[in-house]
Amino acid sequence: MSITRRDFLRLSAYGFGTAFLAACGFRPGDNPPPINPTELPALSPTVISQALTELGFEAFADQVKVYQDAQYLYVESNGMPAHPMMIGIKSWQQQVPLPQPFTGSNAWKIPLHPVVAENPISAKTDLYRGAIALAVNGVPIFNALNNRGDDAYLYGELDEFGGHAGRADDYHYHTAPLHLSELVGIDKPIAYALDGFPIYGLTEPDGTAVTDLDEFNGHFAADGSYHYHGTKTYPYINGGMRGVVTVRDDQIEPQPRMTPIREALQPLQGATITNFTELDSSHYSLEYQISGQKYYVNYGFEGNTYTFEFVDASGKKTIETYTSHN
Repeated sequence: MSITRRDFLRLSAYGFGTAFLAACGFRPGDNPPPINPTELPALSPTVISQALTELGFEAFADQVKVYQDAQYLYVESNGMPAHPMMIGIKSWQQQVPLPQPFTGSNAWKIPLHPVVAENPISAKTDLYRGAIALAVNGVPIFNALNNRGDDAYLYGELDEFGGHAGRADDYHYHTAPLHLSELVGIDKPIAYALDGFPIYGLTEPDGTAVTDLDEFNGHFAADGSYHYHGTKTYPYINGGMRGVVTVRDDQIEPQPRMTPIREALQPLQGATITNFTELDSSHYSLEYQISGQKYYVNYGFEGNTYTFEFVDASGKKTIETYTSHN
């Protein structure tokens, strides 16, 4: 049985959740002064509930873990959202969602003191690798343009929540997760860019209309602080990095590493994903159709062993097994 977006929002009021969030550093050669820095609240392990409430995590408190040092707020998650995944994708590379180890030294990092950069970085020409933001439900957000430079949404690569599974079988968004505003409230961020600046939904935190967005989908508030907005048109999410970051090999650092358990696959021509079911926390079933014929990928894991069962239209099954070395 598939769950609709409306069902997801209704069920979320009863405790669905996941995790959260972002990272930064300094780009070589940049040494900008702290122009109107936006600072997140200073937190400690004794006031974790404050972090959950003030930073937008509260709706996902059951599955998020946050802690801090003087520089970063660290956020742990498995990268799997509570909402339905993959349904509706028409351009599919045969990857499927798997939980990711965003914990410990591989956790996400939010800079506690983001700084506006003198030389911002545009996502139109850069940042085609890795995440550029993290949603407050713990799901990474990639550039709206795929690694070929095409709009992933317009090319039919995304489900109704704006996500898909990447080459490491990692689920991530390519558009703003605007549905999260209904869960966290319009006065809370729905995500944070990896420069540390917050990303709000379609309105300002006070409910007023959004105006005068720059090319990065952001602007300065009346108090001089900077923030981004999610939108329904390109760039959908932050259109680059208005804040100071370190970039290596076209990817923002630091950010968690994803280690694939199998080789990346090729697009499957003519396939449309028609259903996705989470059987339990470690077993899943994906249904797709080609020319009206149904096919299935049933998969799961026990410890470090991952088993994939591929079922064709005639019912023939093929089994593949992989071992994770994470």
